[in-house]
Amino acid sequence: MPPKMPYKSQKSQGGQIGPAVKPVQSRTAKSISKKRDEDASTEVGEGADEWTQSKTLLKPPDQLELTEAELKEEVTRILTANNPHAPQNIVRYSFRERAYKPISYVDQLAIHFSLDGNLLLRDSDEGRRQSARVCLEPELAPVESTVIEVEEAEVKEEGSKEDIPAVSTEEAAEGEEPPPPLLKEQKLTNQFNFCERASQTLNNPVRERECQMEPPPRATFSATANQWEIYDAYVEELQKLEKSKEKEKQKPQVSKKEDKQRGRKLTSLESQSDDVSKVTKAAKIVERMVNQNTFDDIAQDFKYFEDPADEYRDQEGTLLPLWKFQYDKAKRLAVTAICWNPKYKDLFAVGHGSYDFMKQSRGMLLLYTMKNPTFPEYIFSSESGIMCLDIHNDHPYLLVVGFYDGNVAIYNLKKSHSQPGYKSSAKSGKHTDPVWQVKWQKDDLDNNLNFFSISSDGRIVSWTLVKNELVHSDVIKLSVEGTTMEGPEGLQLQTIGCGTSFDFHKKIDYLFLVGTEEGKIYKCSKSYSSQFLDIFDAHHMAVDAVSWNPYHMKVFISCSSDWTVKIWDHTIKTPMFVFDLNSAVGDVAWAPYSSTIFAAVTTDGKAHVFDLSINKYEAICNQPVVAKKKNKITHIQFNPIYPIIIIGDDRGHVTCLKLSPNLRKMPKEKKGQEIQKGPEVEIAKLDKLLNLVREPANKPAK
Repeated sequence: MPPKMPYKSQKSQGGQIGPAVKPVQSRTAKSISKKRDEDASTEVGEGADEWTQSKTLLKPPDQLELTEAELKEEVTRILTANNPHAPQNIVRYSFRERAYKPISYVDQLAIHFSLDGNLLLRDSDEGRRQSARVCLEPELAPVESTVIEVEEAEVKEEGSKEDIPAVSTEEAAEGEEPPPPLLKEQKLTNQFNFCERASQTLNNPVRERECQMEPPPRATFSATANQWEIYDAYVEELQKLEKSKEKEKQKPQVSKKEDKQRGRKLTSLESQSDDVSKVTKAAKIVERMVNQNTFDDIAQDFKYFEDPADEYRDQEGTLLPLWKFQYDKAKRLAVTAICWNPKYKDLFAVGHGSYDFMKQSRGMLLLYTMKNPTFPEYIFSSESGIMCLDIHNDHPYLLVVGFYDGNVAIYNLKKSHSQPGYKSSAKSGKHTDPVWQVKWQKDDLDNNLNFFSISSDGRIVSWTLVKNELVHSDVIKLSVEGTTMEGPEGLQLQTIGCGTSFDFHKKIDYLFLVGTEEGKIYKCSKSYSSQFLDIFDAHHMAVDAVSWNPYHMKVFISCSSDWTVKIWDHTIKTPMFVFDLNSAVGDVAWAPYSSTIFAAVTTDGKAHVFDLSINKYEAICNQPVVAKKKNKITHIQFNPIYPIIIIGDDRGHVTCLKLSPNLRKMPKEKKGQEIQKGPEVEIAKLDKLLNLVREPANKPAK
């Protein structure tokens, strides 16, 4: 057997001590252990024949047969810190983005190797030796060397134990040197207890600090504030200002600079006492917040409510009342015009006046927002009743208004004063009868703003804003054909047609329709002022509204006081559809989301919604909107984005209603087919209905 290696004491790199030094054995004990090893070797040698026998190599049946080149090929394996068992598809819900997001910070750490450290006890032999080495002073260096020599001697004796003769334990005990005298140990930090290392960041104890100072003076004050107290305070302030002015007059003259400075101070004091406009913005925000909390239920219905009963009504729908807009000073004035703002979809303008010739007084222009239904955002009052209005598409702060006295005016919402920026007069060619409708047009060649107006005096006037004045030019003078009268001295007088409404084509700029009190509809052109392109004998009474279809360029709709609503193709003289609503129709409007849906209001207080693609004969919704039967509904308008309509009556109230799902049905999705959307689909849908109604002679040739 090979000789045993000596059991040496070694130090680790961090300063820790290895196993304790093995004590020196006596020679007799060593000889006995050697004899036992020899006996064990002879016992093993008896079965050496088994080791000399040839060994057979066992191979599994599915082992691959590899060549020497394949066996010698080195396969590189890279050890990474990624845990192959860590899940990769964990997701969590993100409340910020309202969706499930994958987690990228999955714990990928796998421990490949760990080594535990060793701590020494202070009372152990090795701990005492370390403390002895550190604590010994320089003058005791030889004592320390003797300790080291003893250790080396013990190691040498252990390494060459075969050469040393056997000695008894008593002789070994007599030959040992006495241990060195122990010195007074100093308190040392454990080298392996890192919590006590000085490199650690110290956590300073939390201390309470107070700032001592003299308390500020305090006083208890109480008073009552009412209208008279505030008034008296203002009066006292004004009296003080007047007294100060009188004293300055009595004082000797001073330089102009000092006089100017004093005047500025006085004006600033007066403006601070009277100026309340600084608080208006903050007050408006607070008012909206209060209204948002007050009408929270209605706001939730506006945003989310969908009538579930529509599933059981087949093809009928309902209107859900939301807000009601009213202003105290406009209670006795009828709603004569309604228009949504093209940019701010929650803002709409309302014109107030009177349709009764005997009850003409004043007018009001109000702008409401759905964010604050209790009070108007803008208020403008006028001496004459407002009969119509329109908001500019490119400049949503400009409103054109037509009055009962024949004037037209333009209001600018950016300006603080309540007077119109532009207004016509008798000198500038105002109408002699009430203005029933106004419409903004595209800017002229000089980029001047331009709008049209129509009145009962038979004139259709184009108004242009040139610098600071309104310039007018008559486009068409309406006349009733075949109704000439003999005047004085045999003159032939032609009856003037009274215009009530008009609408301009969405694509063809020069083409527009005009409705009259005689019940006729004229198709006119801006280029020809003396001749009509076509005449439709539409109704038996006054035409209250005319409107082109927003999708189909050939189709328009008209309503009248003769209880009927008619849909026309402007290339055909006869109506495509006729609907009798059993009461005078005040207004009609196309839906912005479908070419076959329109709504009309009647003077008996009902709103009617039609969808030609569902029912070509009757309305799919007939619902009373006004509570009292005496109230008459005057106007209706669809919101361009939201599924709501606004309806005005002759008592100055504007009601907002939400359309149920059946009133805004979209085509259903079929499996494997995508829904086609866009104006082409809407045009084809309406064309399909018109082809069913058109006579064979009137059908366009393919």
